[in-house]
Amino acid sequence: MTNILQLMPYLQGEELMYVQELVKDFDDSKLQQFAAVYSTRRKDPTTILLLTLLGLLGIAGVQRFMVGQIGMGLLFFFTYGLCLIGTIIDIVNHKKLSFEFNSREAQQVAAMIKNFGSST
Repeated sequence: MTNILQLMPYLQGEELMYVQELVKDFDDSKLQQFAAVYSTRRKDPTTILLLTLLGLLGIAGVQRFMVGQIGMGLLFFFTYGLCLIGTIIDIVNHKKLSFEFNSREAQQVAAMIKNFGSST
C-alpha cells in the first residue's frame, strides 16, 4: 500500500493529516490519481506568503486572487490592502489561507476520484 507521504512529500502538518483522512479508503490507483490531480491544484503556503508580501510594495490582494477570493482581492487592491492592515494580517495567517484553499481543493479532488471510480 502506497503512503500519501511517498507521493506528496511536501505535505506537512495539518494539511498532511487532512489529506490522509480524505484518502484513507483509496487503493493505490486512486491514491496516485488523487496525488496527480491535487498536486496541480494546491497552493504552497510559501507562494501565498510571497504574494502577500507584494502587498507591502503596493500590489495588494494578489494572494486573495490566488486562493479564489476574487471579491476580497479586489477590495484589497483598491484599498491598498485595507490600508496595509489586511495585508499584515494575511502575512501572519498565510498558512491558514493556503490550508483553507487546499482543503476545499482536496475535498473536490477526492469526491471526483471516488465518483469516477464508482461509475466504472
